Amino acid sequence: MSAGIAEGALVRHAVYYSPMKREQVPWLLAGITLVIHAIGNPHYGFFRDELYFIICGRHPAWGYVDQPPLTPLLAAGTQLFGHSLFLLRLVPAICAAATVYITCLLVIEMGGGSFAMILGSIGSALAPVLIAFGSKQGPDMLEMPLWPLAALFVLRVTNGRDVHWWLAAGLTIGIAFQSKYSVVFFAVALLAGLLISPQRAAMANKWFWAACGIAILIALPNVLWQAHYGFPMVELLRNGQQGKNIVLSPVQYIFSQFDLLNPVLALIAIAGVVWLIRERALRWLAYGYLLLIAMMIATHGKHYYPASIYPILFAAGGCALEAWCARVRILRPVIAAVVLLFGLVSVPAVLPILPTNQYIAYARTLHIGASTSEHHKMRSLPQDYADMHGWPEMAAAVAAVYQKLPPADRARAAIIADNYGEAAAIDFFGEQHGLPPALSGHNQYFLWGPRGYDGSVVIKIPGNAADMHKYCARSFQAAVFSNPLGMAYEDNAPIFVCYGVHPPLQQLWPLLKDYN
Repeated sequence: MSAGIAEGALVRHAVYYSPMKREQVPWLLAGITLVIHAIGNPHYGFFRDELYFIICGRHPAWGYVDQPPLTPLLAAGTQLFGHSLFLLRLVPAICAAATVYITCLLVIEMGGGSFAMILGSIGSALAPVLIAFGSKQGPDMLEMPLWPLAALFVLRVTNGRDVHWWLAAGLTIGIAFQSKYSVVFFAVALLAGLLISPQRAAMANKWFWAACGIAILIALPNVLWQAHYGFPMVELLRNGQQGKNIVLSPVQYIFSQFDLLNPVLALIAIAGVVWLIRERALRWLAYGYLLLIAMMIATHGKHYYPASIYPILFAAGGCALEAWCARVRILRPVIAAVVLLFGLVSVPAVLPILPTNQYIAYARTLHIGASTSEHHKMRSLPQDYADMHGWPEMAAAVAAVYQKLPPADRARAAIIADNYGEAAAIDFFGEQHGLPPALSGHNQYFLWGPRGYDGSVVIKIPGNAADMHKYCARSFQAAVFSNPLGMAYEDNAPIFVCYGVHPPLQQLWPLLKDYN
């Protein structure tokens, strides 16, 4: 599709519903998305991973065991002036709004008009997986707008626009890499889609290679960090595939995408794939999507890993349905209303807008199961919501045990948690109780080591009587932490006090390593 054709299509598709100018539509749709997330996001409590990101960001580095540096630095930055769930989740709210805006720009670049922008934006704003990305801090929140933005820049090149857009694409991919490593799969799929299509001619210039250089230079500091520590991320991914994560068959993986998108909204994405395949100038985007899904299946990626590509398909689906309804325009508002209605139904399952008890009743009414992508026993809340409950109470329970220790024991007491969520909660909420930094063998906490503690006095949560007997000269159960709305394995968690860890903690530390 040439620039002239695209511009002609834009003229034909003037704003359909109101005298609003076409260029105002993306801003309006993005603004609505921002307001919805800004109001709906800051509920329940800090998510397990959010607490971990904040603590990691307080230890600035070019990388961490399980992630690049960008998300932790942003998370920690929002908490510089005190605990604020609103500020923390304002960042993903902005990312969600940016995703809708970029979806509209993709529609424009594909030759679509206002109805296509509205339909594509409904998909990008209300697809459950994308709402989830925009509802809490995490690497996915940044991938969500950056993947379609990179595709937009490349599309501008293939549409005959300025080849310097390659530089913007390279910059975007590099920044996305510093958020989450899965962008490598996206970039490979996108470039492979170009290579097997006539649009590969757009790569035959120095600006394409300059873009590759920019992306590599931006990614290099984190790659060097990972290399310095023996590529712990590779070990973590391998461990996850061998036990922690649910591995789906190819058929299961494909059908899981329908659940991620909402079955009705998924029809827009399917229409987008079909339309892209039929449009010779845009076919490379469809190839890229199909290759990405194939790579994710082959490498046993979690089902939501490719989700940030869907705004591209929603944009294409909006264009497809706009074109297919050109002769019967009355269908457009009907389609938009139906899609919007079905999209709204699943919102409470991924945006914490209902009080907990009301959500549980809502989920039961609609037969929405408590979901997880890992091998965990689930109860009434999905994993994302369960992991937003109980953290301040856990820190307070540990603090109560800590404060009861004799002063001499308290001065040398180490607090050891099983995983990074528990350790980060103690670090974040324990400040107000005067708790020392927590220890754990899980992911980045392992690299921070025992921090000078010898193990003469240890508070362990959750404690295990057999382990206490094995590794401690003397131990006793000091308390039990109850969290009925949290994950099942963290409810009724014993808190033990242990004296005389043997061997000393420094020698025992390598055995505590848990990259998972």
